[in-house]
Formats: sequence, structure tokens, C-alpha cells
Amino acid sequence: MTASASYINILHVEDDPNDALLFQHACARAGVRFALRSVTDGDEAIAYLQGTQGYADRQKHPFPQLILLDLKMPRLSGFEVLAWLRENDAFKSLPVIVLTSSNHESDIKRAYDLGANSYLVKPVGFDALVEVAKTISGYWAALNECSVR
Repeated sequence: MTASASYINILHVEDDPNDALLFQHACARAGVRFALRSVTDGDEAIAYLQGTQGYADRQKHPFPQLILLDLKMPRLSGFEVLAWLRENDAFKSLPVIVLTSSNHESDIKRAYDLGANSYLVKPVGFDALVEVAKTISGYWAALNECSVR
């Protein structure tokens, strides 16, 4: 199955409920070709990926073909999630786009060193966020070949 044949599932890991809701609205406005599932921190992201803590039903909580990952979160940071993903054979090839407010060079370098596939700084305006959603959809959901689990 190719990404262009159907929608893909994206796991959005974002601790700020306002940012998560804003991105959902941007995706709706953009008419994206993906289904967005959201979790609020790194611990919850790992539980989702492992299918534990209420995420075992893959009909209700499908395995993602892409992760959008914030970096600065409580309990387990995005950096720690990236490290965990790349250390685990079952998840190490799962594409990760860092979507964060940090534009610090040290954060960018660290994210790539830990295995991020892309690094995007959250735009300030809603229209720019819609463009980010369109771009993610256009490449990752329409052009890129995703592995189906």
C-alpha cells in the first residue's frame, strides 16, 4: 500500500492543548490527506506506540506512519522520545518531524543527531500553520511512500 493510495495516520505529540487544537483547525482548513491523533506528552506517545495504557485497540488508535513531535514537554521530552524511538528496532525507522517553537541551533542539531527526519519551527500566524499542514500533507501523505504496519 502506498501513501498516495489512502490517508496516513499521524501522531501529534504536543503538550500545549491550545497549540494542538490550533493545528487540528489548520489541518481542517488545509484539507489534509492524513488522520491526526494527538497525545499530550512523551510518556503518552510511547504508550500509544506500544499499544499500552488504553491504546491497544489499533482500530481506534492506529499505528502512525509519521510523528509530529514537540520538544519541550513535561515528564518525557521530545528529545527523550526521539532517543527511545531510534533505540528500539520496532520504531527506529518511523519518520519524525519535530514541530516546535524553538529555533535554537543547539536544539536543531540535537534533534537531528537523535534521528529527526525534519525540523520545523511552529509559525506564528494561523495562515502560515495552514501552509505547514498543507506541505506535510502534500509530501508525507501524497508523495512519500510510507511503511504500513
